[in-house]
Amino acid sequence: MNNLPIIDIVIILIYLLAMVLVGVYFSRKNKSADDFTKAAGRIPGWAIGISIYATFLSSNTFLGVPGKAFGGNWNAFVFSLSMPLAAWIATKYFVPFYRSTGEVSAYTNLEKRFGTWARTYAVICFLLTQLARIGSIFFGISLTLQALTGYNMIAIMLLTGVCIVIYTVMGGIEAVIWTEVVQGILKTVGALIIIWLVVREVPGGIPEIYTTAKDFDKMSLGTFDFDFVSSSFWVILLYGFFMNLNNFGMDQNYVQRYHTASSAKEANKSVWLCVWIYVPVSLLFFIIGTCLFVYYQQHPELVEILKFQTASERLKMPLGSSEVSALATTLMPEDYGDKVMPHFMVNMIPTGVLGLIISALLSAAMSTISSGMNASATVFTEDIYKRYVNKNSDESKNLRVLYIATVIVGLVGMCCGIAMIGVKSLLDIWWTLSGIFAGGMLGLFLLGLIAKKTSNRSAIIAVIMGVVLIVWMSLSYLLPAELDYLKYPLHTNLIIVFGTLTICLVGILVKDKKQSK
Repeated sequence: MNNLPIIDIVIILIYLLAMVLVGVYFSRKNKSADDFTKAAGRIPGWAIGISIYATFLSSNTFLGVPGKAFGGNWNAFVFSLSMPLAAWIATKYFVPFYRSTGEVSAYTNLEKRFGTWARTYAVICFLLTQLARIGSIFFGISLTLQALTGYNMIAIMLLTGVCIVIYTVMGGIEAVIWTEVVQGILKTVGALIIIWLVVREVPGGIPEIYTTAKDFDKMSLGTFDFDFVSSSFWVILLYGFFMNLNNFGMDQNYVQRYHTASSAKEANKSVWLCVWIYVPVSLLFFIIGTCLFVYYQQHPELVEILKFQTASERLKMPLGSSEVSALATTLMPEDYGDKVMPHFMVNMIPTGVLGLIISALLSAAMSTISSGMNASATVFTEDIYKRYVNKNSDESKNLRVLYIATVIVGLVGMCCGIAMIGVKSLLDIWWTLSGIFAGGMLGLFLLGLIAKKTSNRSAIIAVIMGVVLIVWMSLSYLLPAELDYLKYPLHTNLIIVFGTLTICLVGILVKDKKQSK
């Protein structure tokens, strides 16, 4: 599909213009760095909750989750099921802690607790995590829009990125939150429309979808055996709990939202509102993937098209080449799962509605990218510029640095997205990268919060051991075959679990000489 119908283009342009105008409107309120990063604490809790939900529900969810459900089952939904426990801990300990410190950066307290190195380490981990996240989302949105328009993926990333940069730079955190409120509603409506459209196209409707899905075991949450090598229920539950604990407790995207609320009570409400919306809505996307699986089972000729498209992209060769044909015959549903949603949108969604769905998809990407850009710029300004470059900078300089940092993060994030072109699974690469970068950061934070007597020296030893372990778990697969016995044997999603626990336990157990006396 090389050209969208004019009505769909108009709908998309109206949406993009509206987002930019929101940034223009709130730009008048950004008179200081406090306005840009905390909105002076004037955002209601319900808006913050929808904003956090919109940040969670990125294009990785919009595309990656249906792709995972299409190629496998509902195993990844266990990630969502782990959220309530992480939210309970966050509202009981994390939110009151951050509100009491008054520091807009999530990492300032680490310097007070352990020293400059701890703050710097956490900042580096956070920025790497955000670049991986922003890059994966840029890749996801360009993957879909390429299927819909035929335009080059790199060009799509650049054009989309420019719009995001404009309203994020101009409007600050207030524009980010209020655009996310609109985006959160839009993407939820979009998901419901897609489910209705798919069910409508399947002869037999919901009963047929349920029967076929059951026959192919598509609704399974994974094996309940204590299997930590494959993607079992327990592996995803542990990964989800630690990852959500990191999100609510250490991720600047969320911690910064706590400061935009008028009180700690409102901040707590926002966390729970996010959870109660996200869990059922994320299930909708697994249902979409299952419905699409049944639809494509009934249309094997469409599956062949997807296989050839995937093989062509992987080999970077024309569709008609013999190499592409050979690879296409070997591909399984999990290999082309991320292609299914865009393909269905191109062929089965009617004119007018398609523009709305594309806008919903854009909103899924834009909400998370804008949050990441604003949070990263805040961390850079607070933890790098004001800490190391200019400790006595005034408000005008701080604002200027925030603007520049926002733009730079957006550009680097686009470059990361370009580097991801051709990956097998969008959701898999994001989960792997986030687990690697976040593991040590969460462990250090929990160590400081739980072990009040742990010294700076003990924390350094703990982090070194934790990082060494994380590096081994992440990279040992590169070892040659004769060194197989040295390779990490368990599932990659457990990297954040073992990394976090290692830092906490070593930090608690290692005692200084002064402490042992």
